[in-house]
Amino acid sequence: MKVVIFAGGLGTRISEETDTRPKPMVTIGGKPIIWHIMKMYSHYGFNEFIICLGYKGYVIKEYFMNYFLHNSDLSIDIANNKVEVHGTNSEAFKVTLLETGLETKTAGRLKQVEKYIGDEDFMLTYGDGVSDVNIEQLIKFHKTHNKIATVTSVQLEARFGGMEVGPEGDVLSFKEKAKDEGKWINAGFFVLKPQVFKYLEGDMNNMMWEDEPLEKLTNSNQLAAYQHIGFWKCMDALRDKIELEEMWKSKNPKWKSW
Repeated sequence: MKVVIFAGGLGTRISEETDTRPKPMVTIGGKPIIWHIMKMYSHYGFNEFIICLGYKGYVIKEYFMNYFLHNSDLSIDIANNKVEVHGTNSEAFKVTLLETGLETKTAGRLKQVEKYIGDEDFMLTYGDGVSDVNIEQLIKFHKTHNKIATVTSVQLEARFGGMEVGPEGDVLSFKEKAKDEGKWINAGFFVLKPQVFKYLEGDMNNMMWEDEPLEKLTNSNQLAAYQHIGFWKCMDALRDKIELEEMWKSKNPKWKSW
């Protein structure tokens, strides 16, 4: 099963890091966050990726063009222009890098992937979010309901404490940064049937995948949510990168399954 990764956005909310590189190339522990995402899928045996490029896509192209070289032991005979590879610790990734346009929105990027998918189910996620979601169980869930699309959902952790206040002003309960137990959000990590492209007909270049396509799937009862209780973190702003870096330094980052 192939894995599609959105990697073309401008990353304006983390502009401190994205002036010279696209957000999926912002590093956590010295490795781009897109590498962490790919390692998550690879742990479950999925090594074929289609990356939707946009903003500074050449940076991602250059990274993977040189990936084998940068992860290998070499002898270089400069006089004779020869390179001998002694060994490598490169992963078994097969990566298709697809130019989907600088201004194209996510629905338009996904539509352009169709010619590379064929007639098999595939996975889709965002190039800025990591999780300990069990991909094997996610796919199993997708196959049980037979709908076109499955989205992984998580409960967002509140940034502030919450209180329940009585009519006289008495505090009845207090929770410090509790999860919003009544609200589930889109965490990416989709599993999709190829029939999803029927929901992407027409000009989709100015359409977000999260808007009309997902709304139509919902209205036609073709979208199911895999409710993930564990860890999920989106690198949306600089504070998120800092938090992820601290987790990595702890030597036990929650998303590291490999």
